[in-house]
Amino acid sequence: MQSQQQSLIYLHIAVLLFGGTALFAKLIGLNALDITVYRAAIAGIAIFILLSMQKKPIKLNQGKDYLIALLLGVAVGIHWVTYFAGMQLAGITIGMLAFFSYPVITVFLEPFFHKSKPKAKDIISAAVVLLGIYLLIPNANLGNDVTLGVITGVISAFFFAIRNIIHKRYFNQYGGPQTMFYQTLVASLMLCAFIEVPIYSTTNHDLALILVAGVIFTAAPHSLFAASLKHLSAATAGLIACLQPLYGTLLAIIILHERPSIATFIGGALIVSAACFETWSIARKSRQ
Repeated sequence: MQSQQQSLIYLHIAVLLFGGTALFAKLIGLNALDITVYRAAIAGIAIFILLSMQKKPIKLNQGKDYLIALLLGVAVGIHWVTYFAGMQLAGITIGMLAFFSYPVITVFLEPFFHKSKPKAKDIISAAVVLLGIYLLIPNANLGNDVTLGVITGVISAFFFAIRNIIHKRYFNQYGGPQTMFYQTLVASLMLCAFIEVPIYSTTNHDLALILVAGVIFTAAPHSLFAASLKHLSAATAGLIACLQPLYGTLLAIIILHERPSIATFIGGALIVSAACFETWSIARKSRQ
């Protein structure tokens, strides 16, 4: 019982930190790609040190797994860039809520891997998410930053869903920190050629924030999340992860003084409700 309670605390801390990651899109004075490169590089170094200290394996079991790790890293890199870009355009709350359409997107992508069809309840969930996204958009004008931010957030959700499906199907034999090491490594190397502000030109303030984002808000929560799964089911973790937009929104209100509109709250409630429903449905199916 004590182990479960401790794991539950780890999980909530991890989800809180995941929600707090979004704040760095506004706090760091760099573009989304630069933030992603530096954050991924620092997180990769931190995870490598953690694995070395714990004497856990870093090498993969088979040669083909390195190709899968490459695909996962590419998906994560695109996901992180669009994740930060969406929030820089639309704000933390709207960008995060748009991203949280990923559970429903996952449900529609998985049939392509399992050769099945989406069920009626999944179509209803998708309709609810689309309504929620519609409420987030102030007007259907691509020249509007909020609209572009919502679209970018949904693109981020798409690549995050792709990453999760590939990981679950082809890379599930590896632990969380080991998996994240390769994903951060690939993401940082893949995008480093496109950075606009080299590391030596960044301010001390931004460097400090990047360090905090990479270690405390990336490496730490992924390690805590993986540790929590030792005594909690993946279904429980998934349901609690639905609190991430709530944590992120509260932090944005407190720290950045964002003031979401009523339409944003309603749209967000619809999106998160659909995400929780799909997560609960998967959890119930896995128990049967």
